[in-house]
Amino acid sequence: MDYNEKISRKSFLKASAFMLATPMLSKLNLDAKAASPIGLQLYTLRNEISKDLLGTLKKVAAIGYKEVELYGYSDGKFFGKTPKEFKKILGDLGLNPVSGHYGAGVESKTAKGTLSNGWQKAVEDAAEIGQKYVNCAYLTESERKTIDQYKKYVDLFNKSGEVAKKAGLQFGYHNHDFEFKKIDGQVPYDLIVGKTDPKLVKLELDLYWAVKAGIDPVALFKKYPGRFPLWHVKDIDKKDGSFAEVGTGTIDFKKIFDNRKLAGMTHFFVEQDVAKVPPVQAIETSFKNVVKMKV
Repeated sequence: MDYNEKISRKSFLKASAFMLATPMLSKLNLDAKAASPIGLQLYTLRNEISKDLLGTLKKVAAIGYKEVELYGYSDGKFFGKTPKEFKKILGDLGLNPVSGHYGAGVESKTAKGTLSNGWQKAVEDAAEIGQKYVNCAYLTESERKTIDQYKKYVDLFNKSGEVAKKAGLQFGYHNHDFEFKKIDGQVPYDLIVGKTDPKLVKLELDLYWAVKAGIDPVALFKKYPGRFPLWHVKDIDKKDGSFAEVGTGTIDFKKIFDNRKLAGMTHFFVEQDVAKVPPVQAIETSFKNVVKMKV
């Protein structure tokens, strides 16, 4: 046995001993590389957060979530915390605040931190806390009655996107099902996507609401390739069509995730608007099932 063979054998024995002493370490590292970071839209836990912010976030981190999407920003604060305070809380727990939800503010312009009131400040605070995306989360019923209202959003979204871009962030729009229902012969969603600047306005596709409206997500990706960097991942109950934990319902997630490159998807967030079991239990079930999907 020459010198090189001795060294190789010695290195092999050391490596083998290390692996035997820590049998799970290699597996965990392989698992970590195999799966995408799994995010959670914190709105799922809104009731729990209102009672115990820190305790709830600790549970989110303990389950294994690495990224979160925020909601409820108001008057310069996140859940009553300044950007600096909340950034530290999330950092200590290993949670990355990738994205946040905001209102259009067209109906109630007194609320601060919306697209229509205090948007510059909202974007600056989002950048400070470490967000990459700022999304219009919802249009109230009175904000979306006519097609002319949607036409005005094209301008509002483009302007909101310009403010976000200057701060190094990306603006996006999050859908429900109503955007796919025709008004005066036009599909509002096509108006939003087709008329806005693709560089300034991206889409956060809520898979549940799109499928609920009879839309094939993959068909949307083909129609508007690269416009969907963010997804909301939630399932449809097999019995009554309500919200369900990911992997327990009717949505074909494999088909959708197989087309992630076509969509331009970079991050996804588990969300469940309403749960039939305790929400923390629901997000744990969803997390485990997403891991099984190996996406």
